[in-house]
Amino acid sequence: MKHVLNYGGVAVRAAGLAAIMLLPFGASAGEVALKSADGTVNLVGEFVEFKDDNYVIRTALGDLRIAASRVRCEGADCPVFETASANVTIAGSDTVGLGLMPLLMSGYGGFLNAEVSVTNTQVENQILASFIGDGGFGDDLGSILVTSTGSGDAFKTLLDGSASIGMASRRITPEEARALRDAQKGNMVSIEQEHIIAVDSVVVIVNPSNPLDSISIQDLQRIYSGEVTNWSQLGGADEPIIPMVTGQESGTTNVFNNRIFGESVIALPPSATMARDLNEVSQSVNDYPGAIGYVGYAFQRGAKALTLVNECGIAVEADPFSAKTEEYTLGRRLYLYNTSDADEATKKFIEFTQAKEADAVIAKAGFIDLGIKERAQSMDSARARTLLTAKVDDFEGNVIREMLAAMTESSRLSTTFRFRLGSSSLDERGVADMARLVDYLSTAPQGTKVTMVGFTDDIGAFESNRTLSIERAQQTVAELKAAGGSRLSGIEFEALGFGDIAPSACNSSEPGRAINRRVEVWINTGG
Repeated sequence: MKHVLNYGGVAVRAAGLAAIMLLPFGASAGEVALKSADGTVNLVGEFVEFKDDNYVIRTALGDLRIAASRVRCEGADCPVFETASANVTIAGSDTVGLGLMPLLMSGYGGFLNAEVSVTNTQVENQILASFIGDGGFGDDLGSILVTSTGSGDAFKTLLDGSASIGMASRRITPEEARALRDAQKGNMVSIEQEHIIAVDSVVVIVNPSNPLDSISIQDLQRIYSGEVTNWSQLGGADEPIIPMVTGQESGTTNVFNNRIFGESVIALPPSATMARDLNEVSQSVNDYPGAIGYVGYAFQRGAKALTLVNECGIAVEADPFSAKTEEYTLGRRLYLYNTSDADEATKKFIEFTQAKEADAVIAKAGFIDLGIKERAQSMDSARARTLLTAKVDDFEGNVIREMLAAMTESSRLSTTFRFRLGSSSLDERGVADMARLVDYLSTAPQGTKVTMVGFTDDIGAFESNRTLSIERAQQTVAELKAAGGSRLSGIEFEALGFGDIAPSACNSSEPGRAINRRVEVWINTGG
């Protein structure tokens, strides 16, 4: 497959982006602008040539060479790339597309043992990746076109056939899934078509000069409804608040609005400023002392992240461990979706995103991969302090002491299994996490002790909830043993359950209760 570059109305074919035709030196050329998506590059000059995946422009400072992977060219004299022949087309979330896909393309090149060229096309927030096999000395392996807009477009483009993979920073809605099913596109929530590639936190950010370190959900409601308009009303400086927002098609906006306002429809205050994408949100927050915004974890760009305090007074930082355990208040999963008739090129890229090789790439891009992390548990941790000060009766107090004694003997793994209400089946992430946990534990020292620890929401009697939590922990142990077989023969297993003590979220809503219905993994390697 050949790429096509149009210049001056003439289409020129070349084997990959590296061999694109050059504009002859000295030929007439007009002024162009080279701009990066995050706003850090904005250069204007006379277009000279496009060579080796670089733009060359002539400025008062001389000829400047800028990588096409960093900038988009604007102007009548810019090269125009032919994108219609891309083997795989990906569309949807700008969180995934802008923040993750460029590096994921490079990682995929390594996975294929291919040389990869990634360039911004003439379309805003669109990249084209070209792959040449055998490290650049082999055959043309094709190209992937990624267009980043909003999560809603992931499902619109899958429906109309203009994309083979949809990127979403939220889960598909029942209405979207039914529309695709009725169009003979398959079961969009099956394990073959719905793929979690990372977890993410929607981080509330403010200017680094802002003295606040935390903010409550209630205060966010007041800011984004216009009730609070000055930081002095929240104990900060006498500075007008500028709430930054992104469009309604954005999955980031969807997550923020659903968690902060629920089903309510709130009109934005006059001071709210609409940003084109998450890069512009973080740039504006860094530029203006009074600004506040919400972005994906990878888009903080030096802005100050605030700890969120939920309605129950539980404070959770937007750190990777809290995102991996899915206990952060504004946590979410990042998805790729494909239709049931996906071709081999599409399936192969999806396969890479689910492999361990993708974890390092995802982390390098600033996102939170699904790899397992370990965190020590001690009596001076926030969880232990909360348990020690809990107002409970003597019976529950004994259970808390039992939990603290077991907790301080082990570290916690970020792997956390969750169950749907009334169900004994793991959710969609749990199935994939089970395989990762087997791989992780298979290298643990002989005699390692793994304790599955169950918790529930607070609906029902305490003793009944504790029994249910133990049963779910026992079930998870059984499933882990079955999945691991002889690979886990050197591991000692135990199942404990503590019912509805130690909630990670408020039990006042179903999303909060869902977070609390969990089985944690504690580990003691004897070291």
